[in-house]
Amino acid sequence: MNRKSLVLSLSLTMLAVLGFVVHPALCSPPQEPAPGKVVWAGVRSSQYGIKPFPSPEGWLKAMTAMTGYFEGSSPCAVWLVGQMSKERRDMHLFFPGDGKQYPHIEFNAADIHEPYLAAFDKAGIKVFLQVESADADMGTLIDLVLGRYKHHPCVIGFGVDVEWNKVADKPGTGTEVDDATAQKWEARVKFHNPKYRMFLKHWDIKWMPMTYRGDIVFVDDSQIFKSLDEMVNEFTTGWAPAFYPNTVVFQIGYRSDKPWWETLNNPPKTIGDAIRKGVKQDLGIIWVDFSLRDVIPVE
Repeated sequence: MNRKSLVLSLSLTMLAVLGFVVHPALCSPPQEPAPGKVVWAGVRSSQYGIKPFPSPEGWLKAMTAMTGYFEGSSPCAVWLVGQMSKERRDMHLFFPGDGKQYPHIEFNAADIHEPYLAAFDKAGIKVFLQVESADADMGTLIDLVLGRYKHHPCVIGFGVDVEWNKVADKPGTGTEVDDATAQKWEARVKFHNPKYRMFLKHWDIKWMPMTYRGDIVFVDDSQIFKSLDEMVNEFTTGWAPAFYPNTVVFQIGYRSDKPWWETLNNPPKTIGDAIRKGVKQDLGIIWVDFSLRDVIPVE
């Protein structure tokens, strides 16, 4: 028995001797809150992150493997619907436009997402549609993306990688999202479906809204760690408590961290379990596409 427990025990004994009724709950030391629950487990997908690009069946195989590591989790995809131009001013969406012109937004001749989203509908996958916005107006992007794909049951929300928000003006970090902006963007997302959730992604808490939380999911994509312990410490003592009780998501599996994670037995599960044990709210574990084939066969 440690000193704290001994003092508590002696105090309760004295109260009992003096005739006070001691509630049974006081007889045990306070318990630590239970670890968080992994509600989503899955993968990140981008056209530039993995080549050759897997088939719908390949993505389903990867997400099924990820959910198998975390009991009770739902298969999830962070699905990039486009990417920035090389000049980092324009957002290129991989689907045809509506015939109108929008500043800093380009469209594809064909829709490359439909076969995947249709397969995800049938398989019960949860999908966040993410943009790399550059200088494009976020409200317009939300309307274009959700307006086109909200008929898919798999879609559960819209994501913003803040690192690429007006990044040409703030190279390397993107432009911070203040409270008013976050609230405005979230309202625009929920206009399309009140059940939709918006996520904001960055590696630095200072780029997130200072006080506004709403129903936002906060995604940490930090990398370049020296060890698993360093990663877990940053995620569980910095990011997760900063946004408690909102759901948090962690993108893992970056190649910069491969020197240590490739030595682990089952890297996705080992890393995910270590993070989960230190997080007190619902969370998601997402393996990035850059190294997906290193840990999960998708063919």
